Amino acid sequence: MSVVLTAINCIDGRIQLPVIEYLKKEYKADFVDMVTEAGPNKILSENSDKYLVESIKARVELSLTRNESKLIAIVGHYDCKANPSIRDKQIIQIREAVTKVKEWAFDVPVIGLWVGDNWIASEIK
Repeated sequence: MSVVLTAINCIDGRIQLPVIEYLKKEYKADFVDMVTEAGPNKILSENSDKYLVESIKARVELSLTRNESKLIAIVGHYDCKANPSIRDKQIIQIREAVTKVKEWAFDVPVIGLWVGDNWIASEIK
């Protein structure tokens, strides 16, 4: 049986592979479903655009129910055009977004990832 995980990720193509590679290595994923928006950590942490938040939630739910995803990762990254906040601010947003997504009660782990200027993903503890 394949292990599928879900990443709530930025649309920026520079970070797709680092996120997939990290999740495959650290969580033994066979596949990673991508739910993409520009600056999703900011969108979820601010929770001000209800349409986008509900859209993200619906796509995550589809990944969980149809593909039996076992984990949700929320990603922020260096040099994000939609969220130009500094790293420390984005880390706070990722943590807030993790809390928000946990409230959706999908009964899978939710983690935060940061992709730095070296284009390597790392988990936020």
